[in-house]
Amino acid sequence: MTKGESKGGGAKVETAIKPTRADDYAEWYQQVVRAADLAEGSAVRGCMVIKPWGYALWERIQAELDVMFKATGHKNAYFPLFIPKSFLEKEAEHVEGFAKECAVVTHHRLIAGEGGGLIPDPKAKLEEPLIVRPTSETIIGASFAQWVRSYRDLPLLINQWANVVRWEMRTRLFLRTAEFLWQEGHTAHATREEAEAETRQMLDVYSTFAREHMAMPVFKGRKTDAERFPGAVDTYSIEAMMQDRKALQAGTSHFLGQNFAKASGIRFQSKQETEEYAWTTSWGVSTRLVGGLVMTHADDDGMVIPPRLAPAHVVILPVLRGDDTKAKVMEFVHGLAAELRSVTYHGRRIEVEVDNRDLRGGEKSWEWIKRGIPLRVEVGPRDVEAGSAMLSRRDRGTRDKASISRVDLVGTITSILDEMQAGLYARALAHRTEHTRWVGSRAELEDFFTPKSVRMVGGDERPEMHGGFALCPFAGDASVETELREKLKVTVRNIPEDLPDGGPDRSNMRCIFTGAPADKVALFAKSY
Repeated sequence: MTKGESKGGGAKVETAIKPTRADDYAEWYQQVVRAADLAEGSAVRGCMVIKPWGYALWERIQAELDVMFKATGHKNAYFPLFIPKSFLEKEAEHVEGFAKECAVVTHHRLIAGEGGGLIPDPKAKLEEPLIVRPTSETIIGASFAQWVRSYRDLPLLINQWANVVRWEMRTRLFLRTAEFLWQEGHTAHATREEAEAETRQMLDVYSTFAREHMAMPVFKGRKTDAERFPGAVDTYSIEAMMQDRKALQAGTSHFLGQNFAKASGIRFQSKQETEEYAWTTSWGVSTRLVGGLVMTHADDDGMVIPPRLAPAHVVILPVLRGDDTKAKVMEFVHGLAAELRSVTYHGRRIEVEVDNRDLRGGEKSWEWIKRGIPLRVEVGPRDVEAGSAMLSRRDRGTRDKASISRVDLVGTITSILDEMQAGLYARALAHRTEHTRWVGSRAELEDFFTPKSVRMVGGDERPEMHGGFALCPFAGDASVETELREKLKVTVRNIPEDLPDGGPDRSNMRCIFTGAPADKVALFAKSY
């Protein structure tokens, strides 16, 4: 347990995480990931070890999304980790977009060097270098070209759960690592209209998942040309606001047109017996979502996990006062755990952990608080006699607990969890609403994203939290985007489909940067 100064220099407030969000948000994030036992660094620079609790969280994300994908007709497959360099070179814009991030394999064997150690065997040099998968459009396109012959083979709806490598120089656990886990959907269609509908459908799937499972409000919309995926015709994204008011791109869906079909030779005979190129899409989310959960919901005591994604919903903490009552307490605990596990919550049983480790009660409780488990249930000898337990909710104060009968706990647990889920979403939405602003001029936008003060952290000056989401009419000027990125580190996140109240008259908008007529509103933010 550590203590941090309350804002304004008042009485000290006990927190499990130091520094707090207000003190140093970037370091707070790293400490929450470690304290929640989600992940840690590894012996390989830029790569992480995802620990069991963190991986269980990713498994929950996988499980829920996999059901949603299959409900829309997609099937899972797996494709090679290695991609021939020539495949990437077939689509010029694509290779240019990823060239600086590629890991390259040039040899297939090591031998002992003259001075000791191992060196690549000169005789084992590959005829063609292989790229460690940064994304799979080209390698999957090669298979699609073999699978598709007729319009009857379409649509082809495939998803892959895999790892990818993008050689990041500045890394942060979950948010940006050299290797990460993700899913990537790839589809081929007979018409442009079908492919565009697929692109939008999967964007809606991601938006629904973020809202209903992650309790994370998002703006969904199309990316500008400057921000679209390399080689795509259109890219769509969902953008979420983190607690430090920066944006997190939480998912993308790409309409690839016929660009990759032409590069890979994905052709089919149409109903009219003409040879046509397929229209393709790709879409994906990654373990970055775990980082998004941390930055959306965690607090200064650790992780807070929305119940619908929690690896476990409840931990029961036996309070053992002595050997004479231990057997009765444990009998009660295991009986309660069995009853709770018989309850179904949104399609799966209530998951229960029983923590009977030989540790002090406070120590065990704080471990689970930091991990973010939704409910903690303490059971001692007096509770057994009364047929009750002490219940604590992670969405309330750490010392907030109340007695509840065993019958009521089992009978109301699903409604308690639903209330917590809804409350977390409402809190995140209120935060986004508070820090989203319509701006009417370039000066107002620049002022919004300029910190008003700095503070000292570890001997360094840091800007206070500032900014958020800014909305304004925009005429799509790429030079403006470049200037804002270089000057303020602000980018257009997307062109939102659903706009909040306020703003200019939509029938007579002008770009706040150029004065030109504008037919769209852009969402600006600093981002991860």
